[in-house]
Amino acid sequence: MQIQPAKLNFSFNPLLLIAPFFFWGTAMVAMKGVLADTTPFFVAGVRLVPAGILVLAVAALLGKSQPRSWQAWGAIAAFALVDGALFQGFLAAGLDRTGAGLGSVIIDSQPLVVALLSRWLFAEIVGFWGWLGLSLGIIGIGAIGLPDAWILGFLGGRSPDVDLAALLQNGTLLMFAAAISMAVGTVMVPWVSRHVDPVVATGWHMILGGIPLFVLSATRESEQWIHLSASDWLALAYTAVFGSAIAYGLFFYFASRGNLTSLSALTFLTPVFALLFGGWLLHESLSPLQWGGVALTLVSIYLINQRNVLLAKFNAMADNIVLPGNSHSWQEKRSP
Repeated sequence: MQIQPAKLNFSFNPLLLIAPFFFWGTAMVAMKGVLADTTPFFVAGVRLVPAGILVLAVAALLGKSQPRSWQAWGAIAAFALVDGALFQGFLAAGLDRTGAGLGSVIIDSQPLVVALLSRWLFAEIVGFWGWLGLSLGIIGIGAIGLPDAWILGFLGGRSPDVDLAALLQNGTLLMFAAAISMAVGTVMVPWVSRHVDPVVATGWHMILGGIPLFVLSATRESEQWIHLSASDWLALAYTAVFGSAIAYGLFFYFASRGNLTSLSALTFLTPVFALLFGGWLLHESLSPLQWGGVALTLVSIYLINQRNVLLAKFNAMADNIVLPGNSHSWQEKRSP
């Protein structure tokens, strides 16, 4: 039996729908700036645990009930592992080796994975425009993540000099792993919400997901806070409060009540904000091929998000085509 998720309620304030993606994009820039003075797993833990405490405090004020069954705690634990520890761990480690704007584009390609998983698990329709978007997204991600020399060599009919070690060291694959983790976490939300309130689940998954990140930091990293300045602590606070507590609370609240593919596709806004603020504050730049990959990725996400609208428009156009030698439209022609 297939699970049918509820459709996204766009009666929510549009600014609230956009807010998580603005906070995520700017939080990526804040994290990248701080990583020059600290370590990845420490940043990931700081982003999660304080935010989780804040979310649970708000949940208590709202009278939200806490988990009461082993099924609820099991769902939260699985969610914490995937969307907490794995996603934030891969993100911070990858961000340490790549730019905030480029990393955000890679991570926010996760609607492609969400579309495939939602098609399989929830029977959400992908359709022609969705598959076209997925195809363009794969090309765009390749242009972003693969070295320019590989792509230019392939287009020029030359065999590229493949340096897998360099590719593994540039953070791209870690960002892809983060994108997959976030996509799996997104499709888990309706299942988790059947056992526990989504706001409460968000808070607990941050705390439980952050603990192993602090353990990794304590055992594998050093001088995590020695070199941090006041502005660095403010950036970490912004990342925890706005980039995690508020952003994730809003996102998973909407996800528990909406079409997962359409909601996830709004994440095209996150790399836009990250690219703008990364270029402004961190002076990051991309190669022409990478900009092309960014454009293709954003177009692909738009096509996935708008696939039903585009299908309806083209069907309406086809219904109103006037056949040669006939004054009646195709719609009239086929009407009984």
